[in-house]
Amino acid sequence: MAKVHPNLAVPSLQPLLTAAAAAASVTAGDSTKKAAAVGDEEPVVLTVWRKSLLFNCRGFTVFDASGNLVYRVDSYAADSRAEVVLMDAAGRPVLTVRRKKVISLGGDQWLVYPGEETRLPPLYAVKRTPQYIRGGGSKSMAHVAPCGGAGAGGYEVEGSYLRRRCSVYDGQRRAVVEVQPKEAVGTDVFRLVARPGMEVSVAMAIVLALDQMFGKPSLLRSWSS
Repeated sequence: MAKVHPNLAVPSLQPLLTAAAAAASVTAGDSTKKAAAVGDEEPVVLTVWRKSLLFNCRGFTVFDASGNLVYRVDSYAADSRAEVVLMDAAGRPVLTVRRKKVISLGGDQWLVYPGEETRLPPLYAVKRTPQYIRGGGSKSMAHVAPCGGAGAGGYEVEGSYLRRRCSVYDGQRRAVVEVQPKEAVGTDVFRLVARPGMEVSVAMAIVLALDQMFGKPSLLRSWSS
């Protein structure tokens, strides 16, 4: 598995843990701006590993094309919150994805918040396409709707997350995000491509929501609240 994270030595995780403890001093707005600054000129290609590098944690570890750590998700098994925090390499919160129970035909939705500010209005709502629509021939897996002034329009997710072959389309039917299999490493390691104009952190938040909807098994938690 060394090829997945060539520039990261697992024994050197203590500085990351120390930085994570200081994350409360970093504002959610600053974290989101730093993540959004990535990939303004050309597509950003990330390697996503469905594994936390911390002991007794589930989650994700994300690397850039040079093998540098970019994002982390570390979820302890004993944590019962119905949410997961996307952090940068230093452990600063970038976005939070929280499940919201909805008693309706459409089912639950996953809300994306800036940083850890879940008391503020969410930025996006990700909702699984109902089975009766998908069974009727629709290619849609999920819909991403902006909340408030988060964006000009929504996104449609099509394909198969389970096979690591799916795309996120904007309102003009442009593929702004793609999830692709990575050669000869199985489905726990895959490629995430974010096109120019798409915030990389939002693309990763969509992946976290898709993993809860379609991942088998989910590496985070069985959310029930």
